[in-house]
Amino acid sequence: MLDKAFKIVCDTVEQAIQAQNFQKVNVDNVNDNELVSLYTGENLAYSVVYYKDKMHMVLRQSTMTEEGPDNDWKVLATWMFDPSSDTEKEAQGIANDFAEMLSAPVAIKRQKQTKKKAKKDEGNADPLFFAKRCVNIFPELKDEIKQEEDSYYPFRGATFAKDHIVPKVNALVKKGNKKELDKLMQLLSNQYSNGNLDTRSIVTMVVLNGIDPQYDEKISEFMSPELKKAFKSSVKYRNREVKPERVKKQRKVIGTRL
Repeated sequence: MLDKAFKIVCDTVEQAIQAQNFQKVNVDNVNDNELVSLYTGENLAYSVVYYKDKMHMVLRQSTMTEEGPDNDWKVLATWMFDPSSDTEKEAQGIANDFAEMLSAPVAIKRQKQTKKKAKKDEGNADPLFFAKRCVNIFPELKDEIKQEEDSYYPFRGATFAKDHIVPKVNALVKKGNKKELDKLMQLLSNQYSNGNLDTRSIVTMVVLNGIDPQYDEKISEFMSPELKKAFKSSVKYRNREVKPERVKKQRKVIGTRL
């Protein structure tokens, strides 16, 4: 089942990025614990990796050099996949999520604009991109994001996270399902790693600090080392009042869309 699931994910990813002039490169698995697939373009490389010990299906990105990928891989998304219980349906769901992410305007723009190794201390995923990634865990956010975009400009990332994402995160954490917690913390870890400064602040100061403190130890075990360190630093600011975001322009809400 694992080989078939990995092929479903890789074939879907390859199809999604062919139009961006990416090509599949034959690579050998590094060890018996990993399945690896590699796709290279002019400026970026993407890789799908399955880690058997963690049962993680991972999509990652690296900058291209004249010799090939620089191997400074940045994780874009991580999903749990258990070959003993998950099916082709779950594999296709992961595949569709990876493909959607690589076909998004922000990914295409990043691919075109990347000319050299990106700064290690800051990514370029903005708060709106972060909110849309959260839809994979909380599907009801899709309509709430649309309403926010229709009502305010620019997108109020911190306000939206506080009003719409934090309550859902707290409910999920309180439920205590380890698989769901792992998926949530992987998403937050990835978005912190790839996010710009605004997104990083929202992940730590708004979302993580908005979780009931009694669950701090429970959620920390699922975080990446980078996010865990940032979370520890941000806790001292918990419950402090934050100035509301200044809205430069409010869109007119039109009753009927043409």
